[in-house]
Amino acid sequence: MASDHDVKQALLSENNDHSQLNNEKNVVVQRRKNRQDKNRLNQNEVVMQTPADCEPMYVKPQLSLKQVVLMLISYIGGGTFCFFLVRNQIKGVKTNPILDSMYLCVVTMSTLGYGDLVPNSVMAKLLACVFVFTGMALVGLILGKAADYIVEKQEVLLVRAIHFHEKVGSAELLKEVESDKVKFKCITAGILLVVLFVIGTAFLCVVEELEVLDAIYCVCSTITTLGYGDKSFSTAAGRSFAVFWIITSTMCLAQFYLYLAEQYTEKRQRSLVRWVLTRRLTPSDLEEADLDHDKVVSASEFVIYKLKEMGKISQEDVSLIMETFKKLDIDHSGTLTASDLLPLTPRQTDE
Repeated sequence: MASDHDVKQALLSENNDHSQLNNEKNVVVQRRKNRQDKNRLNQNEVVMQTPADCEPMYVKPQLSLKQVVLMLISYIGGGTFCFFLVRNQIKGVKTNPILDSMYLCVVTMSTLGYGDLVPNSVMAKLLACVFVFTGMALVGLILGKAADYIVEKQEVLLVRAIHFHEKVGSAELLKEVESDKVKFKCITAGILLVVLFVIGTAFLCVVEELEVLDAIYCVCSTITTLGYGDKSFSTAAGRSFAVFWIITSTMCLAQFYLYLAEQYTEKRQRSLVRWVLTRRLTPSDLEEADLDHDKVVSASEFVIYKLKEMGKISQEDVSLIMETFKKLDIDHSGTLTASDLLPLTPRQTDE
């Protein structure tokens, strides 16, 4: 009897083990099924959230370096051709007709106006008026973009030179460049400006045979687009050099001052952010941060209040966003779900 009882207990325990194992398998299968259903639901939500007729995200158009170079070449080429056609209506110190036309085009574009070559007829003066205005627009639009590209390419080299004796990886270099981007831009533009200053001074001393002081004086009046005209490039070699040097030096100086102003503004902005985040809150602050007037400030309300205080956003921005939210919230539940987006048609979104 004892052996029969042991056998029965063994069979019962085996059955219990099998049933427990089956239950565990069922639980695993059910979890797997729930996970598959959840993934399928997420995929459907992604498909619903990205329909074919959905408007793409707005991306601000930017000029590429290739477009910058093409526009600059087109301007200089067109200006050279036009001034070459009226070359006999231009008076001053002349060397080569094509080189003089290109030189006059660059001097006009940079608003330098040495006075060594000047229009001497109605047609030539009208042509100069057209090219000086279009040239000023190009200096601001195109040359600034080109300077940005050149400076950004040198930033990593500058940081690598600073950490020359240290073992710093590419990731750390890029991180440091990104964190102090404006500072490194300013330093890089300053170094390029000094290099161009020295090259221009040396060239004027050697080729144009100017005294060192006169060469420095001519460089300063050129890169600042002052252009007194008493000292300028009067030889064919000098004007060939000036066509490229004037563009790069005036562009570099403008970008250097721009980066200085940007660095000063960024420094003030960081100080304001630090003050906003560290100052003690007062009851009036909580009252102003309470957008829904329920006497409780939520995390989102606190973030919005601090962003407004930092000057990142304004009350008008918040109001416009809230109006958009109310238009999307069709069921007026105070939240947005997929059901709020599905019934929308282009006509409703325009309204």
